[in-house]
Amino acid sequence: MEQKIKQVILNAAPTLFLGEFNSNSIQLKATRKDVAGDLTLLVFPLAKLMQCSPVEAGERIGLLIESEVPEVSEVASVNGFLNITFSDNYWIKQLSLVQEDPHFGLVPPKSKATIMVEYSSPNTNKPLHLGHLRNNFLGFSVAEILKASGYHVVKTQVINDRGIHICKSMLAWEKFSPLNANGERETPSNTGWKGDKLVGKYYVAFDKHFNAEAASIIEQWKANNFEYFPAEIETEYKRLSAALEGKDEKAQAGIHDKIKELAKNQTSLLREAKEMLVKWEAKDPQVYLLWTTMNSWVYAGFESTYAQMGVTFDQLYYESETYLLGKDVVMKGLSDGIFYKKEDDSVWIDLSAEGLDEKLVLRSDGTAVYMTQDIGTAIDRFHDYPELEGMVYTVGNEQDYHFKVLFLILAKLGYSWAKNCYHLSYGMVDLPSGKMKSREGTVVDADDLMQEVIDKAEELTSERGHLEGMSENDKSSLYQQIGMGGLKYYLMKVDPKKRMLFNPEESVDLTGNTGPFIQYAHARICSLLAKSQIEIGAVAPFEMSHEEKELIKQLAQYPAIIQEAASLYSPAIIANYLYELAKQYGHFYQTQAILIEVDSAKKLGRLTLSANVAKVLKSGLSLLGISAPKKM
Repeated sequence: MEQKIKQVILNAAPTLFLGEFNSNSIQLKATRKDVAGDLTLLVFPLAKLMQCSPVEAGERIGLLIESEVPEVSEVASVNGFLNITFSDNYWIKQLSLVQEDPHFGLVPPKSKATIMVEYSSPNTNKPLHLGHLRNNFLGFSVAEILKASGYHVVKTQVINDRGIHICKSMLAWEKFSPLNANGERETPSNTGWKGDKLVGKYYVAFDKHFNAEAASIIEQWKANNFEYFPAEIETEYKRLSAALEGKDEKAQAGIHDKIKELAKNQTSLLREAKEMLVKWEAKDPQVYLLWTTMNSWVYAGFESTYAQMGVTFDQLYYESETYLLGKDVVMKGLSDGIFYKKEDDSVWIDLSAEGLDEKLVLRSDGTAVYMTQDIGTAIDRFHDYPELEGMVYTVGNEQDYHFKVLFLILAKLGYSWAKNCYHLSYGMVDLPSGKMKSREGTVVDADDLMQEVIDKAEELTSERGHLEGMSENDKSSLYQQIGMGGLKYYLMKVDPKKRMLFNPEESVDLTGNTGPFIQYAHARICSLLAKSQIEIGAVAPFEMSHEEKELIKQLAQYPAIIQEAASLYSPAIIANYLYELAKQYGHFYQTQAILIEVDSAKKLGRLTLSANVAKVLKSGLSLLGISAPKKM
């Protein structure tokens, strides 16, 4: 309708306006809720072109619209604004469009280009945690939203299954895992531990012993004992120690951190981990067997967690496979002059001309870094899917710089598709207790958190009742749907770029801007429709109230909301639209008689409207990866 009104004004432009007319001068927006009308035209810029007062301009344009647009029932020119009201028949037609389309709001599948969306991408040295939950939910939802807007979407992850961090868990398991009565070290089968959690236990163990060894080294240095350390280490420690004098507390803390880092680099544990990484890259049989064994434990654990999350992938990539391609590309780029080698044989790229700095792409010992792997993975994906138009990387905002560098390197290597790579950067998730740290074992385990919200959903739902006649299996499924719906919604209703504070109890509340509030609105409508025993068919005209028109307005926005969410890669837009729709329906439900309405046309119209609100709520929730229960 907005385009139709614009066209009417454009067609009349030669007679309405004096001088050159720009179509951008036609500014239409939704009418304020406290003002009568559906669409408002800003008259001020047009009045200048008409060389008359805003009131006169509004009246003249209003008469034009009324005569040319039959769907308009009334116009009102007020203080430079033209408020346009649409007829009941127009809103009946809008409701019919929603009713007639079972996939209302969705663009035909695969009618647009192919896009790959990466999310999760965990390390195989620890279980998934709260941060991974936001990552997975965001990435999966963005993929679903892009699919709904017509794109052919490939969901993927790259599993970070190699590197020094993986070797730390492997080494710690070898060194610190106790032997049982059968002489076996700890495994998932002989301990009952979930595989990813057992491996994560040894990542924490490595860090504990690593820090203890570094602290012991610092004590030796304090005692002026440098017998087993290179002369340059002694010189650097003494320089840093001397620099402490006269500094304030903040500066001293920074220097102490540098001393700790100096000591950590001298530990035998770190040296052994580095040696293990070199052996792994050389395919040492013993190291490789240990690596495949421990990774298999982790993959089994991840599979269980993903099933609980309700996320899936179409294609998996492994860093252990893609880093070799990355190394080959780096070596070719070195010969082509894109990269350069330093005296220690490490390979770098200089991006200072682009306002960045130098970036390491290959260590002096020939081992790969994250950047090497990411270069190889990106190229490998375009080999596998040559029709790809772009890639979306769902990764926390602490990696903003990394992706700027990656996309620049890919462009310098001559890959034209690099311009279509996008970093879906999101803020970290904090808890009331503070920031999480994997190495210190203070992360909030994803499995534990999901179970916590499911248990909380069971507690709150049981207190409310309304579960009569449900089997125990159905109840368990409902608790799962409410708990996970609450968790997902809470983590996605905030704009992805924003850092957020997560409160598990708030997430499953049935009131306020929560997933369960929207789920309950859907369940309420399902109950209403079941009680009515009326089959919803074609929309018949009925006398509409203001509340009904407002609901239809919101329903009509759904296709545009999906497109906006897709263009901005923001599930928050869908989430908050659904909340407003559910809230508006709640107002309608409280103010309008439905089942007890004596006017059959009104009754059927309100039931039809209710059914279509439920349809859009269910559709929108599915784009967030959330189930819509029929009973709560």
